[in-house]
Amino acid sequence: MTLNIVLLILLSLLIGFLGSLTGLGGASILVPILVFFGIPIKEAIAAGMIAIIGSSSGSGLSYVRNQIANIRIAMFLEIFTVIGGIAGASITLIINPVYLYFLFAVFLATSFYKPGIKVNYNYNADVHVKQDSFSRWLKCQGAYYDKSLNCNIDYQPQNTLLGGFGMFIAGIAAGMLGIGAGAFKTVINEKILKMPTKASSATSNFIIGMTALGGASVYIFSGLLNVSLLAPIAIGATIGAIVGGRILNRIKDKYLKILFLIIVSILIVQMIYKGIVYIWSL
Repeated sequence: MTLNIVLLILLSLLIGFLGSLTGLGGASILVPILVFFGIPIKEAIAAGMIAIIGSSSGSGLSYVRNQIANIRIAMFLEIFTVIGGIAGASITLIINPVYLYFLFAVFLATSFYKPGIKVNYNYNADVHVKQDSFSRWLKCQGAYYDKSLNCNIDYQPQNTLLGGFGMFIAGIAAGMLGIGAGAFKTVINEKILKMPTKASSATSNFIIGMTALGGASVYIFSGLLNVSLLAPIAIGATIGAIVGGRILNRIKDKYLKILFLIIVSILIVQMIYKGIVYIWSL
């Protein structure tokens, strides 16, 4: 089956919807779907990278408006993720496509791992956590109002240099595979920088767009960017994500987990199959 504009919009609607419900993000589903329909994997990755910019910009703006994202720490970490994104995209240009199929399958498999994260932060501005000297020099402490807890959350990020190295690795993965790698970034924010969950997620979302922009610049100049794919994908995925976000709270967690397992399993098998077919065709 060939992709036309109508089919691409419908697929993108479904991709945005499922990505929103499962937390995978649209690009993690988009790339395997495009590959399934015969789009070369490097073009699919480039399209995924462009799609991320729009979705991240829309949600990131909301987090900034609500003062949940930590802009100062985000700007510091973006230095590492952008460099990583450019490096990852550059690797994709020269690497044999067969490796990308299996690397993407491995990335999807890591989605099954949900680390237990226990973070200590302050509910009271009068209580302070001792920061390392570099983090203190950055003045990256943050605060936001948590509506669910009905109180202000004050926190002081730690280990920012180590977090920067982690973000560089996440940037490489994002640039190579055309994904946001938001789950990786959120874990780094929580486990290494010791940020609260909501601030970690919001700051990660803010960073994703800049990471994608760095990687996308490489794909644009390489000629891998298929312009005919971008508009339908952007329209469909955005609308699908909005719809998914609105009904998310109406679906029981156990059904979301089942949906997540089914989708990830299908995508892993599909990418491994495509990789094997590619090897046989050589």
